[in-house]
Amino acid sequence: MRVNWGRWNSLRNQIFVGFVMVMLVVLFIAGIATYDRVSGLLKTSAEKHIHQTAVQANGRLDALIAQVNSLTAQVADDSYVQRLLSNEKGGEQATFNQRQALLQVVSSYPSFMSGVQSLEIYTTTYSRIFPMDDRSLDRRLGRNWIAEADAEKGRLVWVGPDPEDPGVILAIRRISLMDRAFEPGGYVVVRMQRSFFQLNDLDAEDEVEDSILLVDAAGSVVTSNLEASLDVEALLSSDSTIVQTRDEPYIVVRQHSEMTGWTLAVLTPVSETTEGLSILRTALLISGLFGVVLFLIMSFLLSTMITRPITRLMRAMRSARPGAMKPNIMFSSTMEIHRLNEVYNQMVYRLNELTQEIYEKEIMQSRTELKALQSQINPHFLFNTLEAFYWSLDDKGDEGMARMVVAMSRLFRYIISSPNLDEWVTIADELEHAERYLQIMEMRLGERLQWEIRLTDAMRTVRIPKLLIQPLVENAILHGIESKIEPGKVSIHVDASTQEGLVHIEVRDDGPGMNDSRLQSVVLALNGGPVVSEKGTGVGLINVHRRLKLYFGSQLGELCRLSITSKVGEGTVISFDIPKDTEGAYDSWQNDSNRG
Repeated sequence: MRVNWGRWNSLRNQIFVGFVMVMLVVLFIAGIATYDRVSGLLKTSAEKHIHQTAVQANGRLDALIAQVNSLTAQVADDSYVQRLLSNEKGGEQATFNQRQALLQVVSSYPSFMSGVQSLEIYTTTYSRIFPMDDRSLDRRLGRNWIAEADAEKGRLVWVGPDPEDPGVILAIRRISLMDRAFEPGGYVVVRMQRSFFQLNDLDAEDEVEDSILLVDAAGSVVTSNLEASLDVEALLSSDSTIVQTRDEPYIVVRQHSEMTGWTLAVLTPVSETTEGLSILRTALLISGLFGVVLFLIMSFLLSTMITRPITRLMRAMRSARPGAMKPNIMFSSTMEIHRLNEVYNQMVYRLNELTQEIYEKEIMQSRTELKALQSQINPHFLFNTLEAFYWSLDDKGDEGMARMVVAMSRLFRYIISSPNLDEWVTIADELEHAERYLQIMEMRLGERLQWEIRLTDAMRTVRIPKLLIQPLVENAILHGIESKIEPGKVSIHVDASTQEGLVHIEVRDDGPGMNDSRLQSVVLALNGGPVVSEKGTGVGLINVHRRLKLYFGSQLGELCRLSITSKVGEGTVISFDIPKDTEGAYDSWQNDSNRG
């Protein structure tokens, strides 16, 4: 059975489905963003709490270490201990009574600190003088710890768990003899109970199940209340903030103690930080379902309110026929529909006006095309007439006049050609045009005019706006060569500029030149001052100067200008620089031409 979906593809259904889809997308994005944001805040808050707990625990650990350090320092600096070890250092062994007297001295210090189990004192020969037995220090700890204590020169070195009693932590300090210029006099070993380093009561008020793990420099666990098994080596070497135990993952924050070389790790179950996410997820789902149902109802009502008046208006508009556009007369109590009907009537009136305007514009366009065709005849007639003069003079044998007519014909064709087609030419083309002008002037001035053109092969294809060089040549002949009685010379040089990426163009004459006052007046005229030329109008240099600014001003800045140097009796040099790569200015000119 074929289902006809056409009747369901109505504007009302499209609006309804569109509104529902937008609502679903908005709710989905808002829910995801809210869930992600809140979960991130919960995790950040948990990490801050763990970090704070770690800082507090590390501070307390440092305080405990400082107490032990102070205790051992007092024992090491005790006058009786110093005197007894100094005698041992001098070869006088302590008697039984002297060693027995150490009990009263040594036992007085640990009484002020809970957790200190006992103190042991050794000589530099590693023999123990307290407690009174023959136990050797190197067998007690190992020579590596003794060497480290010697290297620390009196600072406390934490050994870690006691090999003989895992419930005890050992630390060693070298005793320096003050009356012997701080020579090594022996060692004091302190035995601490593991419970002394219990730090897990810090989070009792927060009711957060934080676990604190204290690991010594060798990787042995000093104290821990973590019931799950944990790979301590992996915990210390990993850079991740999440570690996985056998039971569940934990968030971990590590603190390193510079005093002991131990590492303090605070671990919190990930489930503790995500406890509120399930409640948030449920709240988001309930609010999302409620929003979807409410929006379904509102979308249906709104789509019906919008499409019902439009359907009525559509029926009224069906009476309009092409070629018989008439305004529709309809009254509606709904402001929007009434306004829509007015817009329709205005459209009818406007279409009728546009039809008339299009008809009139077609007539005007035809007349414009006719005038354009007529304007093309004028230069065509001029070129054909000059060509006819050339062939007539050639038949009569007047070759000089024939060459002059040909030069004039090519000169006019170069100047009159459409600027939209070839406003930009190559430097070779521009110099060829200047050469034709010089040939015409040579016919008029005869031997009084000499000229040369120098162009390197690398600069022949550089693009340049038309008629930038010929006006400078004309100025050189008008103010330079014609002002001399003897023969004069005009030189055109095109070469690479001293500035990288630029082309230097120079027009030189050996005419009478200008004094400083007149040269300043010419420069002032180029920058907008009055024209000072006594021959002609003087607009040639000004035109070239302004065109350089228009074409290359944004690209060259202050370098975009005509440079004029002149000395009386030596002549005048006019030069300017253009970019070797003129594609940017050429493309900009083409875009402006297309918009025009």
